[in-house]
Amino acid sequence: MTPFTSFFTPIIEHPLFWLTTTLVIFQAAQWLYVKARAFPLLNPVFTSIVTLAVFVTITDTPYSTYFAANQLIHVLLGPATVALAAPLYKQLATLRATALPIVLALGVGAVTGIVSAVVLARVFSLSQATILSLAPKSITTPIAMGIAEQIGGSPTLTAALVITTGIVGAVCGLPLLRLVGIQDDATKGFAIGLAAHGIGTARALQASDQAGAFAGLAMGLNGVLTALLVPMALYWLGIG
Repeated sequence: MTPFTSFFTPIIEHPLFWLTTTLVIFQAAQWLYVKARAFPLLNPVFTSIVTLAVFVTITDTPYSTYFAANQLIHVLLGPATVALAAPLYKQLATLRATALPIVLALGVGAVTGIVSAVVLARVFSLSQATILSLAPKSITTPIAMGIAEQIGGSPTLTAALVITTGIVGAVCGLPLLRLVGIQDDATKGFAIGLAAHGIGTARALQASDQAGAFAGLAMGLNGVLTALLVPMALYWLGIG
């Protein structure tokens, strides 16, 4: 135990310390992001994760302790996900008009997300366990971990890969889409939700309600479709 840790132990071990710290750091990261005029590398999710990781490390706090202190946030993730249906309901007219492109984009995106990860992993001669953990990287963490466990991957590694994918998508997604000339909010939101799940959806909601609504739709549909496609894709690619 370091002198720093010893001095602050009574504070650090208080049940509200890490919950308060998480909320304060995220609000500070959000403020910095706005002040920096939405500079991609200062995405508040990315900045918060890095800052909290450093803080947890220097205070010598086990992740289990940090996670237990933030159970309230974890519990609220469920209602927050369901609440994404509210902005989507307001987009019913656009949803009906774009149903066919949505279905096509969903199919292409889900297959590309799985196959590209597996093929690249094989090109770089990664272990089979790593390949199996990579396959569901583009969907939300609980579903991805469940798939990884069923197909013989590592749920822990999958969780890390999912979070990394989400951060990269949240940081690079909108700038990349603008770079290639895509301006429609529904299109941008669906693309980010499809590739970067919950973290990308949170970023899309910051852009506009429409982008957030379609990102949430893509996240949910891709989770279901990927759960069905991963075993078939692995069989087709001769893995597992």
